[in-house]
Amino acid sequence: MYVGAHVSTRGSYLNAAKTAISIGATAFQYFPMNPRSLVTKAVNAKDTSACSVLCKEQGIVSIGHAPYALNPAVDEPEREVMVKLLKNGLDIVNACGSVGLVVHFGKYAGKDPLQGYKNIIQCLNSATEDYTGASFILLENQAGEGAQLGLTMEEMVQVRLLCNHPEKIGFCLDTCHAFASRLWQGTDWRELESKGTKLDYLPHLKAVHLNDSVYSYGSRRDRHANIGAGHIGVASFQTMLASPYLQGIPVVLETSSGPDGTHRQEISFVNSLLERK
Repeated sequence: MYVGAHVSTRGSYLNAAKTAISIGATAFQYFPMNPRSLVTKAVNAKDTSACSVLCKEQGIVSIGHAPYALNPAVDEPEREVMVKLLKNGLDIVNACGSVGLVVHFGKYAGKDPLQGYKNIIQCLNSATEDYTGASFILLENQAGEGAQLGLTMEEMVQVRLLCNHPEKIGFCLDTCHAFASRLWQGTDWRELESKGTKLDYLPHLKAVHLNDSVYSYGSRRDRHANIGAGHIGVASFQTMLASPYLQGIPVVLETSSGPDGTHRQEISFVNSLLERK
């Protein structure tokens, strides 16, 4: 299993990889472009190549996270901007050698949720139409805070299947979001694993956001806690981490940093849970 955390790209993507290595991570997540805007970013071939080479040499894996404002569920007038950003993000993460680009499922403001699903499918189709890279678009489940879409495995599986190029789309499971949306109770991983296998969700799981939850089960509130410091608890994570579906994929912390300003201590703690299983 590849365990790590979200790291800064301040300076370069290569620096992000170096930071991950320095804190004992074997995986990391980064923002390919400004996470707070919808502005595209030119691909720096020298930097992305150096990042890719170092990761291969050191045996670490990475995922990129799309800007928060990237919403594939928007109606047609705004879709062009989202498609452009998706394509740009895919080009960068592919050049960095990353597994994929994590994209929130999307929020739809209209009255008909079916139109929201249609918008997501059309957006993904446009973004993947001419894409030939190895990195995936990774749809992330949502907590339900201000969103009614993307709370279940059934939705995500069906959207992927209805896309023109489902082979270019995978999933990223956020544990805090799953707990908040009632997708996962914490104590029922084996039941979720059985259901996720039958639905064909877990076979396409490419990454995990490993986060405990500040709020209780079903809160629909997206507030991450450090592992063992929230309502999900260490025992639930230990059972989850033993799943064969989590082996060989990046498992990334999006939690508060430790006393030294990094995730070194928490990465070590998660690795210790693997040793105890």
